[in-house]
Amino acid sequence: MTSTTIAKGILKAIGVLVAVVLTLYLLYLVQSVLIYLAVSLILTLIGMPIVKFLRNKCKFKNIFAVMTTLLIFVGIIFGFIMMFVPLIASQGHNLSLLNTAAIEQNIIQLIDQASSWLEGHNIDSGRLLKESNVTSKLNFKFIPNFLNIVLGTISSFGVGLASVLFITFFFLKDRKMFSNSLHTLLPQAHKGKILNSLDKMDHLLSRYFIGLIVQLSIIFVLYLIVLLIFGVQNALIIAFLCAILNIIPYIGPLIGSILAALLTMLSNLGSDFQSEILPTTIYVMIGFWIVQVIDNNLTGPLIFSNSVNSHPLEIFLVILVAGFLFGILGMVIAVPMYTILKVFAKEFFPENRFVQLLTRKI
Repeated sequence: MTSTTIAKGILKAIGVLVAVVLTLYLLYLVQSVLIYLAVSLILTLIGMPIVKFLRNKCKFKNIFAVMTTLLIFVGIIFGFIMMFVPLIASQGHNLSLLNTAAIEQNIIQLIDQASSWLEGHNIDSGRLLKESNVTSKLNFKFIPNFLNIVLGTISSFGVGLASVLFITFFFLKDRKMFSNSLHTLLPQAHKGKILNSLDKMDHLLSRYFIGLIVQLSIIFVLYLIVLLIFGVQNALIIAFLCAILNIIPYIGPLIGSILAALLTMLSNLGSDFQSEILPTTIYVMIGFWIVQVIDNNLTGPLIFSNSVNSHPLEIFLVILVAGFLFGILGMVIAVPMYTILKVFAKEFFPENRFVQLLTRKI
């Protein structure tokens, strides 16, 4: 091997590395656009069954079916906004969402009440707090920064929503045009397998995202029932926030239960800790755990195993492995990514026994 060949190899490797870095940097600069495309793709997968129903059963023309589907999406989004914004505005003082001093005061008041209850049961709360050094770790300065992030997100929500709806409209309307363009770009040798994979992937992912919406809706209703039974203030908001957290498998429900307990305590400040705050919080926690038992053993496995044609144990192991490898984000995208890999594996490696075992229901 000559020095010229080695030099060319080094230059080629450097060129590839620079190209990769520049590509990653470019993707970083347009990350908002990528997020819009990802959200639009998810809405397209959810909306396609609606478009097909309107087109085939209701005899709508394609353009009207697409517009009706988008109007349904807009109606749902603005329905949530109209439902939650007035509630948050009217109950903001009770939840102390916008007042850092009130948050700190309420937490300290809650700790004082808990300390009094513990001392009434011969437990030295002062010594426990001193040894754990909890009070010195309580820092509420992060809240204004967090609120600034939230307000910034809300301010850009309008632009993002308009962009997502615009992209989704053309994804739904010109689906055949995109499909025909893809036909011309794919290599002839693997065109059939790739197109079959994309069709199956489209079908399974549509069912998955619709199933996810159904699961979150069921959890939201059950959470709301629990909170209303025990007379918790702001039940609608708390149930919605905790239900949304269930998007994160296994960890999300735990965070939701802790959040529900904290908000339940804060919403009952001024009441007697032993006779009202503590029992109500315990009952709410028990209710939330019962909902999770129902979801983990009944609704969740049934919905997801049927939507992506995978065994519940298979889904559990995939989410677990993805969580260890890629953290929370890995757990969120584990099932759709695993479904995509299964579909392509079945098309390209149909003779493999392991692939046959995993994809027998696809």
